[in-house]
Parts: sequence; structure tokens; C-alpha cells
Amino acid sequence: MSERRLHLNLFIHDTGHHEASWRLPESDPSADLDLGFHQRLALIAEDAKFDSLFLADSPALWGDPGRRPSARLEPTVLLAALAAGTTRIGLIATASTSYNEPYNLARRFASLDHLSAGRAGWNIVTTAGDAAARNFGLDGQPLHRTRYERAAEFLEVSTKLWDSWADEALVADKDAGVHARADRVRPAGHRGRFFNVEGPLNVRRSPQGYPLLVQAGSSESGKAFAARWAEAVFTAQPTFAEGQAFYADVKQRARALGRNPEHVKILPGIVPLIGDTEAEARALEAELDRLIQPEFAREQLAVLLRVEPERLDLDAPLPDDLPAEDEVEGAKSRYTLIVELARREHLTVRQLIGRLGGGRGHRTFAGTPVQVADTIAHWFEHGAADGFNVMPAVLPSGLEVFVAKVLPILRERGLFRTEYEGATLREHYGLPRPGNQFATAPAVGASA
Repeated sequence: MSERRLHLNLFIHDTGHHEASWRLPESDPSADLDLGFHQRLALIAEDAKFDSLFLADSPALWGDPGRRPSARLEPTVLLAALAAGTTRIGLIATASTSYNEPYNLARRFASLDHLSAGRAGWNIVTTAGDAAARNFGLDGQPLHRTRYERAAEFLEVSTKLWDSWADEALVADKDAGVHARADRVRPAGHRGRFFNVEGPLNVRRSPQGYPLLVQAGSSESGKAFAARWAEAVFTAQPTFAEGQAFYADVKQRARALGRNPEHVKILPGIVPLIGDTEAEARALEAELDRLIQPEFAREQLAVLLRVEPERLDLDAPLPDDLPAEDEVEGAKSRYTLIVELARREHLTVRQLIGRLGGGRGHRTFAGTPVQVADTIAHWFEHGAADGFNVMPAVLPSGLEVFVAKVLPILRERGLFRTEYEGATLREHYGLPRPGNQFATAPAVGASA
């Protein structure tokens, strides 16, 4: 096989990423709360040797419950259950830096990394939207800049907590009666603008040192944050040119900060709709789009665009006087992506709703297995991706078809593994285990 290989992550999203997937006869509208459903998907992906699976999350009701399934299990709890039934696949959960505290969250992810024997990852989000803010005693969301400044300090505190136990702290010497070297357990001692956290963490350093750090924002602040902290980046890039530009930008930012750009893996989202013929794939896409309820979708789009729904005529283009990105305090990069998509392709609101219904702005591709594999290979081989965040339009069938018909083609081309070569998530992604920032610091505490 070639030296450089694709990284594939399965993004699980209830019955599938197409918003109308729950309306198909095969779909279980209660799958979002079904452990067995998630276990089945995890085992399919693990048998196929995916690097990881991923659960998105928000600390608020996700969208209009009248439109599609909106309930969500807390992802670290669900992944702890999935860890018990899997052995190799990585387990990535979303958690917000705006509506958590570093100590609790660092403890939760360290626990998941121990329980999974080194397979945990954290998708770091700052959480846009007033709905989440109002669930935590705020009148509205903090400013975009403030959310990212808090996130940066949150990561500083988290890594200090994960490093508060040296790798060699545990000795478990029964004869001497010494369980751990107290001088190798250090307080974090953090005093900052947003957080004062003493530590140490009450969970010792985990198998990976700390979980794989994933980031998904593509605004200027998001890219700066990714360049500083992220080891994998989930991104929405609808065209190859945009994918190339984003890939080069983030890699260069990481290089400028003294990081190895190969240690920042870029994984755009792809929503594959696969048929044995192109006509079959297009027919599946058309059937799903037919099941979209445009009035529900228009209301959701209006919220994102900060306009009244009545201003969005389904059979007309977007209004000309939408706010500029710098006027938006929510999901800046997703806002710009959607507006630019509509302007570039001269879409009506109805057409835009159809495009977003399939993948919320991610690359949606209907075609044969060979065409899907060709698209993946082209992005991978020409500087637009290190792998893909695979987002099946319908679950489980979309994943099953991808595994059965697309992966064999990628393997024949030497682009994807046939077996796992490592045990931890970092090893799957070809990333080093981080050193302990306190390794050479003066010891604090009594010696053993």
C-alpha cells in the first residue's frame, strides 16, 4: 500500500444526514435514543477499519422537533457504552467549552480514554446560538471572539489537568505499601481570565496522554484555534477549490506556529448517495429531496440567516441585504458557506433548502461507487483532504453500501487500510502521544 493513507471517520446522525431520512420506510424514527442502533453502526464501522466514529452534540434542543428527530443522548455517556462493545475504533464526542467547566470535562474525557483503552477524542466546539445560552442562565450567546478566547484558555487548563499525573506516578508497590509517587502528581495551578483551577485531576494520565483533539469551526477564529490546538479538523467544504484553499490555509497556520502540519489532519465532510448506476443514485437523491418539508426548512434557514421567514420566498433567490459575516455572532463559517453557495450557484431558496437538506453545506455527491471513490481519491491526492468525515444520507443502509462497494475500490488503489495497525485513536491517525508539559518541572508534594 502507499505510505500515505486515507483517514475515515463515521459521523453518526440518527437516521442519516439527509433531513428527510427518518421518513423512509426503512428508518426507525426513535433510532437517536437506541443503544442497539448505535452499537450496530459502531461494529459495521469497526469491521470496515474506520479510524473513528463521531457524535455531534449541542446543549440545547437541536432544531425544530416538528421537522426531524431532535433528541440526543449525551455523547460521552453513549460512547462509554460503545467502548464496551468495540475494541479498536476511535470514539469522538462533541463537548462545548462555553457551557462546561475544564475540570469536569477533562475528567470525563480522561475517564473515556481509560475505559476505551486509548480510543477517546474530543470535538471542541464553542457553541453558537442563543438557545443554548438561555439554558445556562444567560440572555444570549457570548460574543464570537469571547467564545474562542474562553476556548483557548479552556484547552490550556485541560491539558494541565491531563498532565497533572506523570506517566510514572503509579507504582502499585504492595510490599512497600506505596500506590503512587505523590511527588509525581502535581497541581495544575491555573489562574486566568476565565478560570481558576487548582487541580490535580482525580484521574491519572490516560493511555493517549490526552484524547485526540478535534475541531470543526472554519471561521477566521476557528482556523486560528485549529492551527494552535487541533489534531483533526472536521470541515464543510462544498467544492474542491474551497477544500484545497482551506487545507493549505490551516496547514500553513500550523506550520507558522511551529507545529508539524502533518499532525493536523483535515477531514472534509462527504454525504455520499450511492447507486449501481448514476441514475439510481440520482433517483435516491430525488426521493429524499421530495420528502423535505420546505416550510419547516425555510424557518430553520431564516434563523441561521437572521431574517424573518416571510422574507425567504421559496421560488426566489436569497435577499440581497443579508448581514455580512462580521455582523454575525453565531456560526460564522456556516453562515458564509450557505450564503456563498446560494449566490455562486444562483439557487432559489427552495433549491438551497434541497442542497442543505442533504448535508447542511457539506459536500453531497450522488453517483456510482467508482465515482464516489474517484472523488475521495482526487481530494486526497491533490491537497484538499487527509481523509473524510463520512456522513451517510441514510443510516444504516448508506454506511453498509459505502463499506461494501466503495471501500474495496479504495483498498484496491492502496488508499485505505485492510487491518488496524495500532490500538489507540492517535495511532490510527498517525499522531504521536503528547509529552507531559510538567515532565521537567520541579516536583511538588511529598516524595514516596
